[in-house]
Amino acid sequence: MRITQTMLSNNMLRNLSNSYLKMGKLQEQLSSGSKLTKPSDDPVAAVKGMSYRTTLAKNEQYTRNMNEVNSWLDTTDSTLSEVNKALQRVKDLVTQAANDTNTPEDREAMQKEVDQLRLQIRDLANTQQGNKYLFAGTATDEPLFAGSSATMNDDPPLLITDGTSKPVLGGNNKSVDIEIYEGITFQINENARSLFHGIDSMMQEVQKGLKGTGSDLSNLIGTVSAQTDRVLEMQAGVGAKQNRIDVMTDRLSSQKINVTKQISNNEDVEYEDAITQLITEESIHRAALSVGAKIIQPTLVDFL
Repeated sequence: MRITQTMLSNNMLRNLSNSYLKMGKLQEQLSSGSKLTKPSDDPVAAVKGMSYRTTLAKNEQYTRNMNEVNSWLDTTDSTLSEVNKALQRVKDLVTQAANDTNTPEDREAMQKEVDQLRLQIRDLANTQQGNKYLFAGTATDEPLFAGSSATMNDDPPLLITDGTSKPVLGGNNKSVDIEIYEGITFQINENARSLFHGIDSMMQEVQKGLKGTGSDLSNLIGTVSAQTDRVLEMQAGVGAKQNRIDVMTDRLSSQKINVTKQISNNEDVEYEDAITQLITEESIHRAALSVGAKIIQPTLVDFL
């Protein structure tokens, strides 16, 4: 086959164009830090990268969920601590009032303090995290104790001393669940509706007992202690949940580190290798230009 000058020129230009493409690709890798500038560079690595990023996105969402769980549990724990303090004070007052040596003025002062403690516990039962009520079950948009002239059919009237407040016992005992890991849901609330109902009913008995004799109140000391134990038991459950969340948070942190490392191994450019290849391609390109200058023969115009 006859090799013409045109064929030599075309081959030279094609090879120079390929050389430019190789150097351009290496320069783009060095500037971006990634060896994948488009999926066609390495389809297998591109698919793996998509999978890694999906896992990383889920990890970030689970981490946000975990932060929400921590906030919810911390608020629950601090609220139950306040309820426990209030009940301890109620127990002290009941123990003090059980002594018949108290004057009517002393009883009246205790009565007023118990009234306020009952209202305080109701306020604690209506604690919110953000705009959600913690102890209302899945009915997070309504308080557990809401002032109303109506009462629930299955609950006795919840009256304070003067009988002016008849709150509805709202909410429910359903679980509020949140996904903290793939396929793993976690109950972030406590089924506290019955707990606060029992406490409020107990407080009503204490209010009535303060109008009676010391022996009437002596029988309530054990009742107050039982409600305090229920609060402590629930608080211990919250602590156990917090420990589990700490473990899951560490697990998510480890997964994030591992997936990020896999993405780096899959896509990040090795700068030493890329620089070496770029220098090599530049040398080859210069040699091609030098040879090409000899291949292209001068034309008549050049002589003129």
